[in-house]
Amino acid sequence: MTPKPILATGIDAGSSYTRVIIGLVEENRLRFLGCGCAPSTGWAKSRIVDQQAASRCILAAVEQAEAMAGVHVETAVAGVGGLSVRGASNKGHIDLTRPREIEQRDVNRAIQRAMKVQLQEDRMLLHVLPQAFVVDDNEDCEDPRQMMAANRLVANAHLVTMSTHEHNTVTGAINLAHLAVDETVYEPIASGYASVLPEERQGGIVVVDIGAHSTEIVCYFGEAVQLAATIRICGDHFSRDIAFALHVPLEDGALVKEEFGSAVATGTAENSVVELPFRDDTGRESREVPRLLVNRILESRTQELFAMVKEELTAASLYPALANGVVLTGAGALLPGICDIAERELDRPARIGLTQGYRDLPIELKDPAWTTAAGLSMYAARLRTQVDLERRQTGLLGKIFR
Repeated sequence: MTPKPILATGIDAGSSYTRVIIGLVEENRLRFLGCGCAPSTGWAKSRIVDQQAASRCILAAVEQAEAMAGVHVETAVAGVGGLSVRGASNKGHIDLTRPREIEQRDVNRAIQRAMKVQLQEDRMLLHVLPQAFVVDDNEDCEDPRQMMAANRLVANAHLVTMSTHEHNTVTGAINLAHLAVDETVYEPIASGYASVLPEERQGGIVVVDIGAHSTEIVCYFGEAVQLAATIRICGDHFSRDIAFALHVPLEDGALVKEEFGSAVATGTAENSVVELPFRDDTGRESREVPRLLVNRILESRTQELFAMVKEELTAASLYPALANGVVLTGAGALLPGICDIAERELDRPARIGLTQGYRDLPIELKDPAWTTAAGLSMYAARLRTQVDLERRQTGLLGKIFR
């Protein structure tokens, strides 16, 4: 009997575009089958305000991906994010009844203690991200099991929470598109899963996912997530700045940014101009504005964005630990010169986060705007493989050591 193919579907339901990638697990590798992309509607300020409209966009992107892949999918891993997501570190400790070897049940109890936090109304626990364990006086122990003659165990974990209503609205929109949600993943974690290698996490690295309506960051050190945070400055701010300064509609501001903009104003010729068309019926001719002005506007906002990233890292005492620098993902990372500003403001190397290790991925999807969707598909592949299913059956440990 031919085994049923293991399909891995990732849905990145963004406020500007909804992107879907379908992969096939073959011999413990993930091969690309199809993708779909549809303009998003029903969103406002990183939140779904019309679930039916958002669901139609998700369905359109899924059907496009299914048509390319030649398969029908029933489940997916979905990305979530937005301004309601917050991260905080917590500790859970247990005292053993006598000096003895630490067992799995002890690890589970310590993690469960770390998870016990008082959440505000309409908030849910999205991720429990173990960082390290302390066994008696031995700090930074990655796996405390089999430690001999221990008296006390402390689990350090980073807890990611978000609005229950917003989470359920996203999953509900996917359900309306006739799909079940296997799991929801914080979007920059999915981006990092696709674009950051394990050895890069060891030395410290931050993923900055610049979306249309929010910018989300996760910082890794020693392979563990040490910080998850959301920053209000996003791609939409860049477009609005240009539209306001040049007195043009928002759509024209976005077009100028995408076609002519750069995050670095230095080097822009003073005689270089951008032609702005009029969209009314007055018969007035188009006008020209200096390209240098456009780039100065973008440079100022980009500097502010990475200054806020630095503030978050400094507040968490993580800024000195970023030996491997910054990875930029999301459609906002397509702005020319943005890596230069990131390096200048953070004094660390910066690169664009592109998907790695995805077999047969088309060249047009090796793009930071697609990194999150690819990471979600890769995450779905892990959930769908038998090895990962067996690990999940062990209980809480399946979520701890992965």
